[in-house]
Amino acid sequence: MTTIYDDTATRHQDREALDNARLAGLSKSNDRAQVTPFVEAVISVLMRRRWLIGSIIAVCLIIGILITVLMTPMYTATATIDIRREDTGLVHVGGNETQAALTDQEFYETQDGLLKARTLATRIVTRLKLYDNASFFEAFNAGDTWFKDGKLVSGASERSDRIDAATSILLNHMSVEHDRLSRLFDLKFTGPNPALSKQVADAWASEFIQLSLDQRYNASSFARKFLQQRLQQLRSRIDESERRVVDYASRENLINLPASSGTENTPGQAERSLLADELASFNTQLASATADRIEAESRLRANGSSADSVQNTTLSSLRQQRAQLSAEYSKLMAQFAPDYPPAKALENQISQLDRSISREETRVSQSLQEDAQAARLREENLRERVKTLSSKILDARRRSIQYNIYLRDADTNRELYDALLQRYKEIGVAGGVAENNISIVDEAQIPGSPSSPNIPLNIILSLLAGIMLGGGVAWVLEQMDNGITDPTEVEKELRRPLLGVIPKTDNDSLLESLQDRKSHASEAYLSIQTRLSFATAHGIPRSLAVTSTRAAEGKSTSAYALALSLARTRGRVLLVDADMRSPSVHQLMDLSNEAGLSNYLSGSVQLQTLVRASRFEGLDVLVTGPSPPSSPELLGGERFDTLLREALAEYDHVVIDAPPVMGLADAPIIGSKVESTVYVVEFRGTQKRMAQIALDRLFDSRASVTGIIVTKFDARQANYGYGYGYGYGYGYGDNLAQEPSTFT
Repeated sequence: MTTIYDDTATRHQDREALDNARLAGLSKSNDRAQVTPFVEAVISVLMRRRWLIGSIIAVCLIIGILITVLMTPMYTATATIDIRREDTGLVHVGGNETQAALTDQEFYETQDGLLKARTLATRIVTRLKLYDNASFFEAFNAGDTWFKDGKLVSGASERSDRIDAATSILLNHMSVEHDRLSRLFDLKFTGPNPALSKQVADAWASEFIQLSLDQRYNASSFARKFLQQRLQQLRSRIDESERRVVDYASRENLINLPASSGTENTPGQAERSLLADELASFNTQLASATADRIEAESRLRANGSSADSVQNTTLSSLRQQRAQLSAEYSKLMAQFAPDYPPAKALENQISQLDRSISREETRVSQSLQEDAQAARLREENLRERVKTLSSKILDARRRSIQYNIYLRDADTNRELYDALLQRYKEIGVAGGVAENNISIVDEAQIPGSPSSPNIPLNIILSLLAGIMLGGGVAWVLEQMDNGITDPTEVEKELRRPLLGVIPKTDNDSLLESLQDRKSHASEAYLSIQTRLSFATAHGIPRSLAVTSTRAAEGKSTSAYALALSLARTRGRVLLVDADMRSPSVHQLMDLSNEAGLSNYLSGSVQLQTLVRASRFEGLDVLVTGPSPPSSPELLGGERFDTLLREALAEYDHVVIDAPPVMGLADAPIIGSKVESTVYVVEFRGTQKRMAQIALDRLFDSRASVTGIIVTKFDARQANYGYGYGYGYGYGYGDNLAQEPSTFT
């Protein structure tokens, strides 16, 4: 082997250098060609799957038209109402006004929900008596078990079941539309009967207004009932608390008087204690007695010179008489002697008056002492009484703590009762006079034309559904299709250079076209031959194996075509059929398969006796011969190396049709012994993952894979942007070597 081939490592380095140079030179042209790869990929899928997508669109369109034709015409009636957020009452009661919502949006969303409430629909069914309307159920294809010939059949279900069914029908065909910047609500009912649609829409609007009023009345009625119950409870509590106050006062002997005289002492009214009044009175008297005592003691200490002595009429009269007698006596003494009888008589009278005055002054002094003593005694008595009353009041206050608790409880109950009674009266007045905030703007009109089916819309929806479904199916099929869909994927997915692309034709047509040197197939293989001339330093590899992932991918035809092309331009070529499990070259060349490669490898005959000449000049063929028990053992022996040496000594090139790689050991063995291996993949047939595994097996066996040929290429199924110049033919010649990625 060393005398025939260059060093394997050197050949690998040369191949990598050539591949890198070629890829670097093509990068700019590829960037320009693929400006929008995603758009091109989408268009490619649409082009390749156009019949499938078109069929799905047509089916969807036909189904949409049939559904539209078979649909029952429906008529939509619309009633418009105005809902104001503010609910202004004619009577403003504190705490009873309607609270505004946090935002208008919240309020109107609530109203939208109320308009769609099942309770409202049930009221309409009951109001219009739809539960007994046979035509109503027949219009909506319901009620077959309840009505017959327009009459209610005997043994029908309860009325509640019919009401529930009619309510569900109304809700399913009713819609509410509201603009966020408006207070107007459009109530739309759709049914098969125009008059019924108008009737239901109008009833929906009026019944919603009535429902709102009923809710307001029920709310105030509930409040009145609640307050009435609370008032009854508070009355009982007031009676109980007042009895508790009276019983405790009687038991503890607590006597209180009303704050204002002449009123009855009742709980809840300000009271004053009897002991407190008595204490206040005695305290006032004590102050007066103390003043009297002080005054009496003052007069007593004055000892007659006090005002009492001066103001005493008797004493004043005596003193006046003495003064007169003393004056007369002084006159007599001026003329007479003291023993003068009239003077003597006057002296005796004066002495008598002095004694009387002395007696009167003594009596006044004793009277003052008695008054002072009486004042002191009265003061002491009053002070003792005040002290006693103070002790009683303190004791009464201690006993009044619980009394005051009972009293405050009674007062609180009475105040609460009065407040609730006032609120009860106010709610009774305001409950029936609230202003309605909902009004009908437009009543529904009998629709003149059906609102559905909408033929243009249904057709558009059918087309859209068909496009989406067709696109989805195409996408799923594309995801499931893991084959080579674009020759440009070869270098990216399989990491080996693309040698060429072979058009898809029938096998017989391909063989016939290969015999014509100007045919597309012949020129395609000639281009591949040109690419192979750059594979090694000495040109086209002298020993060349052609293999594939699995059978029926076109490897035998490619081996035959390459051998024929080399024979036409490069001298003598030997085509060896090494696929001993499934031979096919002898059929291509119209030769017998009685003796061949298996005979030579088993060591029974010479190579010259087994090689057969073909009908093409310069091309000889070595068929497989009989199928051996174990072809890997024969191919792995020294006889196969000897075959290559002998063949290359006589022929310019040896082309070997190798077996598929997957599941067999033959191809890796052959690839490790030949100078170069060409790998064949079927367009949209070979799975990328399987092809990569097969190539890895060849690399692991140290086989030199020169490049990849894509066979059975159909430009109509290729990705968009590849193959649009295919009609010109495959006569690229040497230009294929410079721009392999632009094959079309």
